[in-house]
Amino acid sequence: MSEQTHPRAAFGVTPSRGRIARSGEASSADALAFAPRRSSQLALSALAAAALSACSFIPTYERPTAPVEAQYPALAPAAAAGVPSGADIAWRRFVGDARLRDLIALALANNRDLRVATLNIEQVRAQYQIRRADQFPTVNLAATGNRQPDGNGGIASTYSFGVALSSWEIDFFGRLSSLKEAALAQYLASEEARRAAQTSLVAAVASSWLSLQANDELLALTERTLATREDSLRLSKLRFDNGATSALDLRQAESLTAAARAAQAQQRRLRALDLNALTLLVGQAPPAALLPLVADPAAGKQLRDVPAGLPSDLLTRRADIRQAEQQLIAANANIGAARAAFFPRISLTASAGTASSSLSGLFRDGSWGFTLAPQALLPIFDAGRNRANLDASEAARDIAVAQYEKAIQTAFREVADALAGSATLGDQLAAQQQQEAAEAERFRLAELRYRNGVASFLDVLDAQRSLFSTQQALAQTRLAQQQNQVALYKALGGGWKEE
Repeated sequence: MSEQTHPRAAFGVTPSRGRIARSGEASSADALAFAPRRSSQLALSALAAAALSACSFIPTYERPTAPVEAQYPALAPAAAAGVPSGADIAWRRFVGDARLRDLIALALANNRDLRVATLNIEQVRAQYQIRRADQFPTVNLAATGNRQPDGNGGIASTYSFGVALSSWEIDFFGRLSSLKEAALAQYLASEEARRAAQTSLVAAVASSWLSLQANDELLALTERTLATREDSLRLSKLRFDNGATSALDLRQAESLTAAARAAQAQQRRLRALDLNALTLLVGQAPPAALLPLVADPAAGKQLRDVPAGLPSDLLTRRADIRQAEQQLIAANANIGAARAAFFPRISLTASAGTASSSLSGLFRDGSWGFTLAPQALLPIFDAGRNRANLDASEAARDIAVAQYEKAIQTAFREVADALAGSATLGDQLAAQQQQEAAEAERFRLAELRYRNGVASFLDVLDAQRSLFSTQQALAQTRLAQQQNQVALYKALGGGWKEE
């Protein structure tokens, strides 16, 4: 650690740094003025100083009160204490489809964002080790040589060899330990950031995979509808050519066929976008064997239902909230380092070895010795630097408190939104299923009436258009319900636990 300039140096007065060997003195042996028998006192002095370095000015940390209600809003079911949260369910148990499980595992191995989050942990761990190492002395092997005129027309030589301890700061007021605690909290925050990245990745892969499945279903529906409308268009044109129908019926059939072609092109584009999204998330092109099949409404659930638990569970289960809390702890520890800067900074420079005026005499008897140069720097004028640094640290702590509270409020809102979806999407899906059945029957009856000459062809086309719109809305609501399950699982903090 670099030395600080003593305040008195500004007035031309330099504090004593201990006696060191200089050329031109009587002898190199005299330059090492301390006797070797006192070497044990050096070790005792260092140990005593280190024992005193137990003071800390870090404010006592208290977790801020969660700025949310004790229960989720009215649309969410009330949870009882002791009920497990969805975050306790490993992602392999949450995902019921084997294809999706294998694709998520592939993404966890290859996703670049998750890889960066993992490497960030290694970087911050190394920074913590650096802060930890600052508390210990750095011992170097030192060899020096100096030759210069002695004022009498000759050349004076000085050679030394030994070990040196350079400006070891004795952490009497806890400055270094505060910085170490801040670095430790940042390291723990990086681990939580990695878990949060995994939670987001699992949810993103599942959501994109379900979207691809829904778009496959919609594409198949659009292609079936297009084939039906093309048949109707051929029939309408034949009837128009034979004078059995009006131009209005023909143009209506042409319009519906063109709309089906436009919907087909749109679904192909959306499917390609879903594949591109999955390719980025997985880190490679998704294997064809892991792509979804068209969903069968009668098949079992692809995702497991998860309990919501209580809002207080989010504080310990959501990785992003734990990350925000560790960052708050780090900001709190930095206040301790800023406070310690107002007190003396005690450092120790020492060396032990041999010195001689000639290389051949370096290791002779009587050339051994050591130097000891303690230093204490007390700030007396710094133009308000330490005060401003403390103010900045306290402001950073207040910012971290606000960010921690915002993380809790955001998590509460995300869970509440997902629970609201769970409470209503099921009813919406059931109603749309009934509507689809009614529209299918309406289309069948309209087509039957048209064949018997009771209804016009416009009735058939209208029923066909309504059935197609209802089937599209049903598929989209089914997708929304599944993605809402994923959103609830993510909002609760699930996805980072392995099997």
